[in-house]
Amino acid sequence: MPDSLTRRLKAEAARAGFVACGVTDRLDEPLPGERLVEWLADGAHGTMGWMEARSHHRRSPAALWPEARAAIMLGMSYAPAADPLRLAGEGGVARISAYAQGQDYHDVVKRALKALGRWLGAESGLPLKVFVDTAPLMEKPLAAAAGIGWQGKHTNLVSREHGSWLLIGCILTAAKLEPDAPIAASCGSCDACQRACPTDAFPAPYRLDARRCVSYLTIEHDGPIPVEFRRAIGNRVYGCDDCLAVCPWNKFAASAHANLAFAPRAELAAPAIADLLALDDAAFRQVFAGSPIKRIGRDRMVRNAAVAAGNSGEAALRAPLARLLDDPSETVREAAGWALAELAAA
Repeated sequence: MPDSLTRRLKAEAARAGFVACGVTDRLDEPLPGERLVEWLADGAHGTMGWMEARSHHRRSPAALWPEARAAIMLGMSYAPAADPLRLAGEGGVARISAYAQGQDYHDVVKRALKALGRWLGAESGLPLKVFVDTAPLMEKPLAAAAGIGWQGKHTNLVSREHGSWLLIGCILTAAKLEPDAPIAASCGSCDACQRACPTDAFPAPYRLDARRCVSYLTIEHDGPIPVEFRRAIGNRVYGCDDCLAVCPWNKFAASAHANLAFAPRAELAAPAIADLLALDDAAFRQVFAGSPIKRIGRDRMVRNAAVAAGNSGEAALRAPLARLLDDPSETVREAAGWALAELAAA
């Protein structure tokens, strides 16, 4: 019976390290695809051309893989033990998003998904596909349809049990499974996430303009960061947790449920900006081995660190910034020059 297989699947998912598991068979819902088309038409995806390149597949799982009959949506907790906002205003220290302070979530979640997939394949005898953030699949609307949370006003998934701290994985399967009911959005009149955004990246609740988002600017965006956002970035060098951290539902999220693989590495919990400014390619690869940060490359990280240095008010950072004025990267040179001017003005 499908419901029996679904129950056993959820028990197996828990053994694999997932704290949330839901199933949806609503694989061709038009609304998420319509919102995607509108978002792309507005140019709100910035320079993320890959969002547009396969938008025809991204619009629905059925378009991506017609054989799929159900989507199994899984959440792995990375609830931080420490306040993600504790380093705000710490001049010489850089801030890295909580999800990126431990092991690369792509590797951790995919390992668990593959193990669960092997079990399901053996039980059902039917094909399946696993996805972690790298395929043209809209995971958050699917996760909401599967009942493991809802998309909050910050557009990220919110869970009653795990707050805003879930990493999402997906298994598309040709097996028939018992679907879960979606959960009604429970943001109410709260707008804490909207007010917390340092760059006003939310033109309206439930809408994000990536071009203004600190996570986009420090991770996805290549080239110089627009000057209008640099001061607002503060000491963030990889991502931003502000809209997530202020969500009231986080009071139910226990760090005891977090996967230990995401526990902060000492060198990433509160790195010194001066150390980041001194990175060459070899040192960057060594420091960020096994981290999702490695994919942005040395130049973007040093660019981000230079912006953080310019916002720091720390005169001691002038010397490492001055050394970057001869950096091979034009983007790094420009950011260092801006930062030196900001420190001089301060």
